[in-house]
Amino acid sequence: MSETPDRILRLNAVLDRTGLSRATLYRKIQQGTFPRQIAISTRCAGWRESAIAAWMRNPMFYSAEQGE
Repeated sequence: MSETPDRILRLNAVLDRTGLSRATLYRKIQQGTFPRQIAISTRCAGWRESAIAAWMRNPMFYSAEQGE
């Protein structure tokens, strides 16, 4: 059984997929209505593709506590 690994998406890919502006994305993270980024290295972060997909299925009622 081969599972597809969860990809890490960088900021520009997340903005392209969601259609959000950078400011709106970070505001939603602060409000807990968008998935938090994860640290990839010291100065690099990204988002799990599965978390972005979960947000896209129901963006109006997404809660960071439920999505993780």
